[in-house]
Amino acid sequence: MAPSPQRLSVTRRAWPLARPFAISRGSKTTAEVVIAEIFDGDFRGRGECVPYPRYGESVDSVVQALEGMRGAVFSGLDRKELQQAMPPGAARNALDAAFWDLDAKRYDRRAADLAGIGTLRPLVTAYTLGLDTPERMGEAAAARDYLRETEDRLGLPCVDPVRSGVRAIINHLLD
Repeated sequence: MAPSPQRLSVTRRAWPLARPFAISRGSKTTAEVVIAEIFDGDFRGRGECVPYPRYGESVDSVVQALEGMRGAVFSGLDRKELQQAMPPGAARNALDAAFWDLDAKRYDRRAADLAGIGTLRPLVTAYTLGLDTPERMGEAAAARDYLRETEDRLGLPCVDPVRSGVRAIINHLLD
């Protein structure tokens, strides 16, 4: 159990994207974000999430789920107990991140150190190329060679097999 009382605040924000993002399921010009903040009187931990309708989530449902945790948070819920207190999803993600942030500030340590995983390095594991004109999609793909960067960092031969697979799919679709 964490020290109590802890206060939970939940807010929603609409953050504009630098440019519209379009995929087969639709187009977005803003990211609808839910923010969870836990304040223990000395420190404030913050976490956020983006609910995805594809997974049965909405901003309203996530806000409602987080609001439903207000009493447990006030009574001292901590990040370990959270794993059983809420199902996986955007709401738990926001609250979990807020607890990690809060604990990092309480103990004056990085969250990665608290988790026992040491120094973190950025690593792109997925990249979604938004739908656009063929020229703009080509420019976006050429701007960063994520496959090559991932291959270099992991030491795995992933570029040629992925590119060969993409070519095979395109050739099949065009035949």
